[in-house]
Amino acid sequence: MHFHVFAALGMAAVATAQLSAVPIIRHIAPGTNCTDATSECRTPEQSAPWIAQSMADYGIYSVSQMAAVIALMAFESVDFTFKRNQFPGRPGQGTANMQMPEFNLEYAKSLEGIKDQVADIASVESLTDEELDGILDLVVPDEYNFGSGAWFLTSECAPDVRAQLDENIDTGFDAYMACVGVEVTEDRLAYLERAKEAFGIV
Repeated sequence: MHFHVFAALGMAAVATAQLSAVPIIRHIAPGTNCTDATSECRTPEQSAPWIAQSMADYGIYSVSQMAAVIALMAFESVDFTFKRNQFPGRPGQGTANMQMPEFNLEYAKSLEGIKDQVADIASVESLTDEELDGILDLVVPDEYNFGSGAWFLTSECAPDVRAQLDENIDTGFDAYMACVGVEVTEDRLAYLERAKEAFGIV
């Protein structure tokens, strides 16, 4: 399947890109089923506009980079079912990108709408579980939740990671996962393969 309109976010209206993003998300995260899920679950129709907007907000127009980011978020959130870590249920870990608390603090500090609420927090090291969850609560509304993946790639990974994704998405994905701090598993690669199909990457 080829959905190249998503790649033209910089030139086309974001609204158009959002419509084109729905089948992409559905293909990458085919297990999404919010019928009997918790209130955190989001359908492709709900998540796609925010994901498309985040790519524009963080200047990600490369299909390889988009594919990698969405593959990671879909895997980490179990097809966008969860916004908070379920296994083992680590306090403060969450967003679609399932970020650790220290990254959620950094992310919150970068967001105009909420940065004032965390301005006095220098580190998560001495925070209680309740305080960690409080920071997470700030970044799980949809407009922030689905921007976490694009923020992490552009803010926490070295620029050469994006370059490697553009040069060869398969080897670039290895570098991306190293930046995230996780191993490349068969399950993660399955999401990447679906993302490559959705974006027409061969």
